[in-house]
Amino acid sequence: MADHNFQPPSYITPSNWEHRSIRLASLACAISAISILVSLLGMYGQGNRLQVLEQHARETEIARDRLESQLTDTRKNLAARLVTTQRLLDWRTQQLRREQQEAASRLSEDQKQQITAVSGEVAGMKSEMSGVKTDVTGVKTEVAMTREELEETKAKLQHAIGDLGVQSGLIAHTRDELQALKMTGERTYYEFTLAKQQKKPTPVGTISLQLKKIDASHGRYTLNVVADDHTIEKRDRNLNEPLQFYSGRDRQLFEIVVNSMDKSKASGYLSAPKTAPVPPTVGTLKPSGN
Repeated sequence: MADHNFQPPSYITPSNWEHRSIRLASLACAISAISILVSLLGMYGQGNRLQVLEQHARETEIARDRLESQLTDTRKNLAARLVTTQRLLDWRTQQLRREQQEAASRLSEDQKQQITAVSGEVAGMKSEMSGVKTDVTGVKTEVAMTREELEETKAKLQHAIGDLGVQSGLIAHTRDELQALKMTGERTYYEFTLAKQQKKPTPVGTISLQLKKIDASHGRYTLNVVADDHTIEKRDRNLNEPLQFYSGRDRQLFEIVVNSMDKSKASGYLSAPKTAPVPPTVGTLKPSGN
């Protein structure tokens, strides 16, 4: 039960009590105002978000309508193109049929003309056969004579000992004898002509040669052989003397023969094993003996 005899403390006067009540009331009003302001701000933020969502929804709907319109236009264009393509196919089909019919008609006429022409050619061929038989007989005779000449040339070829003391193969002293060597197919031959005044080595097959000195009156010469990045000097060698050296990974035997010379140049050939590498390009010097 309330104590109706309650008395405020002696240090609280009526004036102080009123001031406290007023301050408490003001504080309550301020708190209420702040609560109302926070509520209003929250409602304002929600309203803005709602407007943004509505704007996105409208833009999405507009984009969807635009896409549907584009799809509709695309379908119409495809349908029109399909009709046009079908018409072109029908027209081309009819054109091809007409061309086939015309070609078949022309073919029958051409066949008739060809039969007539073939008949005339057969008659002419019969008359020519007798002349061909005569020509064949003459060719056989020429081949037999060529074989005889080749055998005679081979018989003239000689063996020699090279400058390394190794038994050389057959030596060709003339161009005809070199052709006979090529016919044997045992080695590959590269013909060359070296000028005395030439300062750089001349590529021959997979090597290079440089003529250093020449004495045509005594049939002697000196040349350098460049092989495997090494230079080999062949000094004071004789005409038709096999100059031998080893080259390549397998150290195969190569031979050089100079069989003609004058005051300014020397000519001959390089003899290489069939298994030796073939240069991709050799300028004007072409491999022989294949």
